[in-house]
Amino acid sequence: MPRNLLKNPCGEEDLESWELVENGGNGWIVEDMPGDCGPDFENDEVKKYFATSFEWCSKKQVIDLLAEDYTTDELNTEPEVTVEDWYCSRTDCGCEYRLAVNLLNDNHEVIEYFKPELVLLDPENDDCSWKQMSYTFSGYGPGLRFISFEHGGKDTKYWHGWFGVRVTGSSVTINL
Repeated sequence: MPRNLLKNPCGEEDLESWELVENGGNGWIVEDMPGDCGPDFENDEVKKYFATSFEWCSKKQVIDLLAEDYTTDELNTEPEVTVEDWYCSRTDCGCEYRLAVNLLNDNHEVIEYFKPELVLLDPENDDCSWKQMSYTFSGYGPGLRFISFEHGGKDTKYWHGWFGVRVTGSSVTINL
């Protein structure tokens, strides 16, 4: 089974390994599952999640594939790259969620990207369960050397605290 190339995908090490791109409002926080007004997660091994605040919060990791022991020959075969992220809202406050993943070459230029539309979650119209965002890159051409994974969001009521989107269980895998 391919290994997850993201470090600290569930917040077990607080915000270690993540670059805070935007840290608005009260910024990011790590909370224990299921948290206040939160649903249970389907995997009992996941104990924590990241939560956003009332202004936009985003964080990212840029994975250096050569440093992860992939060779240029392996990467030039255009192996499938699968990204996954889990997100949900609280039951008492709506939120916005966004994911953006870029496949990059040696010069950090974008080869291919995945950036779905902004997701709006409203507890009045949604069951607030954890949902998975998933995408597999293929046929993107040679030259892959880095992968940039960035996600984030905020709440929709501008409540002081951490009422925005919750994310956990993020992964980036390469299938050789």
